Amino acid sequence: MNHPARDDVSVDLTTDLAGLALPTPVLTAAGCGGTGRELEPFVDLDRLGAFTTRTLTLDRRAGTPAPRLVPTPGGVLSDTGGQNPGLQGFLAAELPWLAQRRVRTVVSVAGHTLADYAELARHAGSAPGVSAVEVDLSGRYAGGPVHDLDGYAAGKVVHVVRREVPRGVPVLVKLTPGSHLVSVARAAVKDGADVLVVGHGPAGLAFDADTLRPVLAGDRGTLSGPAVLPLAVRAVADVHQALPDVPLVGAGGVRSGADALQLLLAGATAVAVGTALVADPGSPTRVADELAAALARHDLSHPSDAVGLGHPTPQGDPA
Repeated sequence: MNHPARDDVSVDLTTDLAGLALPTPVLTAAGCGGTGRELEPFVDLDRLGAFTTRTLTLDRRAGTPAPRLVPTPGGVLSDTGGQNPGLQGFLAAELPWLAQRRVRTVVSVAGHTLADYAELARHAGSAPGVSAVEVDLSGRYAGGPVHDLDGYAAGKVVHVVRREVPRGVPVLVKLTPGSHLVSVARAAVKDGADVLVVGHGPAGLAFDADTLRPVLAGDRGTLSGPAVLPLAVRAVADVHQALPDVPLVGAGGVRSGADALQLLLAGATAVAVGTALVADPGSPTRVADELAAALARHDLSHPSDAVGLGHPTPQGDPA
């Protein structure tokens, strides 16, 4: 039930994400904020819960040619080909800029092999200005056993990353919803994940009616935007029910405070804004403000008060 806005409810948006203190529970999704420079004219970077980088690989990647992003009903279909400056390019040029502005920076990494993940984690995790490391297991960057959504293989990746990242720097693990989501989530936590990022968009394909060819230069892409919000909410709810004590970041289709509240009700501790940045680069702070208002309407004074609140109250085991 909706209630009128309450002026007497003070909402504190500060959020603890596995020991990482955030001013709000609203982060940017990996890659969607570019280098951070692109967002600076539109948003106070210090007001972001955290900024998540483009997913880094060891070597620089040029990515796919244009077109990389096309609109679809309810969202966009995209394929960047993993464009990024490579680990050393990021450490030399992009991280110092973010660190100078005291941006809470989550570095996203992806490798072809366990050795790749270990090296990425070793250098990124200990670099000055890095707040957390996100392990991308969405499978967009390489084939092979570490990307087959098998819990055992995923656990091995998380294990080598956690071993290399200094204690006190949280390790986030980005998972793709699917039939093995909960088993992979369990394995990731068992092998050292501090936080799970849940809700990466599904794969998609679209054809141009005039050329009769795929609309994306890279053929298949990832669907994101409002259409995937219910998928993200369901995925977060499934993982939260299986692992209720594990902090989750819900990602997928967040455009408003009401969207963010849905993910909190499903069990997320924080949310990530991605595609919305294309049309509204200032959306993370707007979403945070709207979330505060939504919480106040329901007499909730903190985001944690809403986490998992949408789930039915357990009835206990039958006698």
